[in-house]
Amino acid sequence: MKCSVTALRAVALAAGLFVAFPVSSALAQCGHASWYALTSKTASGERMNPAAMTAAHRSLPFGTRLKVTNRKNGKTVLVRINDRGPFIKGRVIDLSKAAARELGFVGAGVTNICLERQS
Repeated sequence: MKCSVTALRAVALAAGLFVAFPVSSALAQCGHASWYALTSKTASGERMNPAAMTAAHRSLPFGTRLKVTNRKNGKTVLVRINDRGPFIKGRVIDLSKAAARELGFVGAGVTNICLERQS
């Protein structure tokens, strides 16, 4: 799967690490995702639950819902942003272990994904 830019205007920020496609309130972003399974508090103040469909993103507001698609196998999952991160260059999102399991990359640790904001 490939993020389409044909009908969208791309804006590259932060040396190509973040690409947003503004069409109404849509967001499309592709890059690397990793997963984490801590049980400490998240940046939003809630406790991290590795079994929940949640994720960490550097700038999206807490509560934002995203459809995440694994570009290698086409599997998708819906997650809610409740934390900040990832803090490793080149990664666009950190997913809960449950979300990574649904996307089929727990063993690999990292995969290529695309994000789409859901209303």
